[in-house]
Amino acid sequence: MSKAAEDLVLVINSGSSSIKYQLMDPESGMVAVSGAVERIGEDEGGIEQHADGETVRQRSTIADHQAGLRLVFDTLTAAGYDVVRGGVCAVGHRVVHGGEVFYRPTLIDDTVIAAIRELASLAPLHNPANLAGIESVCELLPGVPQVAVFDTAFFHSLPAAAKTYAIDAKIAAAYGIRKYGFHGTSHEYVSGRTAELLGRAPAELNQIIFHLGNGASAAAVRGGRPIDTTMGLTPLEGLVMGSRPGDLDPGIVPHLVRTAQLDIDQIDNLLNRDSGLKGLAGVNDFRELQRLIAGGDQAAELAYDVYVHRVRRYLGAYLIELGAVDAIVFTAGVGENNPQLRADVLAGLTRFGIDIDPAANTAKDRSARRISPADAPVAVLVVPTDEELAIARAARQVVAERP
Repeated sequence: MSKAAEDLVLVINSGSSSIKYQLMDPESGMVAVSGAVERIGEDEGGIEQHADGETVRQRSTIADHQAGLRLVFDTLTAAGYDVVRGGVCAVGHRVVHGGEVFYRPTLIDDTVIAAIRELASLAPLHNPANLAGIESVCELLPGVPQVAVFDTAFFHSLPAAAKTYAIDAKIAAAYGIRKYGFHGTSHEYVSGRTAELLGRAPAELNQIIFHLGNGASAAAVRGGRPIDTTMGLTPLEGLVMGSRPGDLDPGIVPHLVRTAQLDIDQIDNLLNRDSGLKGLAGVNDFRELQRLIAGGDQAAELAYDVYVHRVRRYLGAYLIELGAVDAIVFTAGVGENNPQLRADVLAGLTRFGIDIDPAANTAKDRSARRISPADAPVAVLVVPTDEELAIARAARQVVAERP
């Protein structure tokens, strides 16, 4: 190993057919190794890893998550990072849904694993995959502390008015129905970085954060704590996304059951995989959507307009909810890399103290930065998210605080 064991954390994001990972120093943020295993359980999968300026690619059949993690550890060892023999102080796992149970980074044991499994009904597309990664790492690295960091944790203490759905209260209580929110690790990290960039304490700031990627969410953050967010019981609610619709009339579901004879699995597939930009324009990649728009594709133009309309609607709602806003922040793949979208979302809002400097907005700069005029009352920023670093730091802190 190039660094002492106590300095490095392995961050794992285990998806249904993929494992993304980073080996990093949580103090400095230095990433020693990053990589991904793709197409687990398919005829041909593989791994791509970046370490010390070199890229390794390997194609093979990967039967399951444990086989995928064995491949990760073998590839790390070949690069000089033998995590099996004590190369890390902790493994941090991204877990999507913590329900009411988990609202802070948590040291994983058998009881925690059982609780995450029980929460799978709230996130059937995510928690089982997260758990597959956790259980595999526990078997392969039995002596290394494992820490779960939950996407929902940042939003655990939302005000009652924001987290409560207006349905039968007994049913809601019995089945854990409330707004949980997601992308919490990203929103928490970005809100903290924004305060650093502005040279102010988080407690002094009101922020609206737009995490815009294939999944998309917004959060209203007052004094460092969220007071509202767009995603709800599941990641389906809120903004338009790559393949998810965001807000829609719940009456659409029984309407489709009665008129189109769709069953619950077909509707679930429609809402999670065939809606959003993909449903409207046939593509879920924002870059491809823009290429279609440039070619005059009217469906793509409509999809873009619907996307912007929804973002602006929540911007207006959160402006009112917060009362006053110090910063509007864009993050994640689309938010960080699409200046036209940022300009369209904030167009015509000068009377609210919101403006963009066109040169700063379109500059080829990937760093965290302000893109509004220096004298604008509301700071508009682009702040790259780093969920892996947030998970690594949380994992190391949990391990350090163990009795």
